[in-house]
Amino acid sequence: MKYLFILLLSTALFSFNSCKPNHKYIRNEGLIFGTIYHISYEEPNGNDLHEGIKSLLNEFNQSLSTYDSSSVISRINSNQDLSADQYFLTVYKKAEKVSSITDGAFDITVAPMVNVWGFGFKNKEQVTPELIDSLKELVGYKKVKLINGKIEKAHANTMLDCSAIAKGFAVDVVAGYIRDQGCTNYMVEIGGEVVARGVNPKGKAWNIGISKPDDDILVQDQQLQAIVELSDKALASSGNYRNFYIEGGKKYAHTIDPKTGYPVQHSLLSSTVLADSCMTADAFATAFMVLGLEKSIEIANAVPEIEVYFIYTDENGDYKSYFSDGFRSLIQEENMQP
Repeated sequence: MKYLFILLLSTALFSFNSCKPNHKYIRNEGLIFGTIYHISYEEPNGNDLHEGIKSLLNEFNQSLSTYDSSSVISRINSNQDLSADQYFLTVYKKAEKVSSITDGAFDITVAPMVNVWGFGFKNKEQVTPELIDSLKELVGYKKVKLINGKIEKAHANTMLDCSAIAKGFAVDVVAGYIRDQGCTNYMVEIGGEVVARGVNPKGKAWNIGISKPDDDILVQDQQLQAIVELSDKALASSGNYRNFYIEGGKKYAHTIDPKTGYPVQHSLLSSTVLADSCMTADAFATAFMVLGLEKSIEIANAVPEIEVYFIYTDENGDYKSYFSDGFRSLIQEENMQP
C-alpha cells in the first residue's frame, strides 16, 4: 500500500475550474493504474459515458498492466507464445521510436532495474554493483524485437514495463472514445497526464496547473509552479520530487537511468511536455528526467512535434525554468518563488 500511496500523490498536473458551468458538462472520476482519473466533457446528447469509459480502461488494463498476471504484457514477460494486441503494439512502436531519438534514455526494458530499487512491480532488493552489472545484460531496447506481431527477446529474463508511456496512451484512448461519441469539448486527465479539446464550461481553453516540485510527500499545501492554457493538445509531466525514498541518509528517486542502472542525480526537477498525443508527451517527459537539463533541451529543439517546460535548480539551489518558444504562449502564470 505504501507504493500505491506514493502513486496517488505523484500527480504533477491537474485541471481546475472554479466557476459554475454554463453548459451541461458531465464529470467522471475514479481509480485506474494505481492513480486517479478526472474526466469532464460536454456530451451533446446529455448521456453519461462513464460506464463505457470504465469498460475501456479495464480492457486497456488487460493489455498493459504488469500487476495482472493474465495481461498481455505479463504473459510476454513470462515468455508465453502469443501475438500482441493492438494496445501493446501501438505503445511498443511509439516506445521504440522515442528510445531511438533519446539514445535509450527512454527504455521499456528497464523494468528489472526499476524493480530492484523498489519502484516497480516487484519487491525491492539489496542493490550491489554486481547485481546492477547482471541487470545490464537484460536491459536495452535493442534487445527486444517485434517480429510478425510477437516480441522476441535476446534474453529470456528481459522484462517490459510500459508504465512510463501507457498512462499517456490511456488518456489518448479515452479521449478518442469521448470524441467518437460526438463530444467536441472535453478534458481527460489520468494521474496528471492530460488531453484537452475545445473549451471548458466557461467557454474558454482549459487551465492546467503544474505543481511546484516540492519534496513534501504528504503534499499538505500543494502549490502551483505555473498555470498553462490548453486546448486541442496533450500535456504530460514527470518529476522525481514525490516518488522517492530516503535510505541511509540518501535520497533515491524513481527515475532510473537504463544505462547505469542507478537513480538519476541532476538538477532537473520536473519536465512537462506538450504534444499532439499524450503518449508522445508521456514518453518524452520520462526520457528528459533521465537525460537532465542540457541534453533534454538539445533533443527538444530537434523534435518539432513537442514543446517543453523544465523546472530545475541552479548552483544556489533556486528554482529556475526553461520553456521552448511554443510553450511560452501557453503560460498564464508562473511562480518561481521556492
